[in-house]
Amino acid sequence: MMTTTHSQEALQILLHAPTAPSLARARSNAANIVRSAPHVSVRIVVNAEAVAAALDQPDAAFDALTLVCPNTLARLGREAPRPLTVLAMGAVLEIAEMQMKGWCYVRA
Repeated sequence: MMTTTHSQEALQILLHAPTAPSLARARSNAANIVRSAPHVSVRIVVNAEAVAAALDQPDAAFDALTLVCPNTLARLGREAPRPLTVLAMGAVLEIAEMQMKGWCYVRA
């Protein structure tokens, strides 16, 4: 049986969704994390085709946790409404920065 211990640092999970199916998985994963481990910080980073999916199929429960690639938005000629957050840099650079800050990367 696997046991877990909680360190002083809070666990931070970054779910990366570059496709529409991976966005659905990321939202499902986020729901599971929020339900079973509410002390864990979770964010969903979307780029590529997942951006259009996030814009076209809003999710009231998880859009506030969703970070959108500005490069993909520009390519699509679209804007991200609130509560979605547009990243300051492209998704790949932001993901690398977040990992350097201790976020655990999971490809959804």
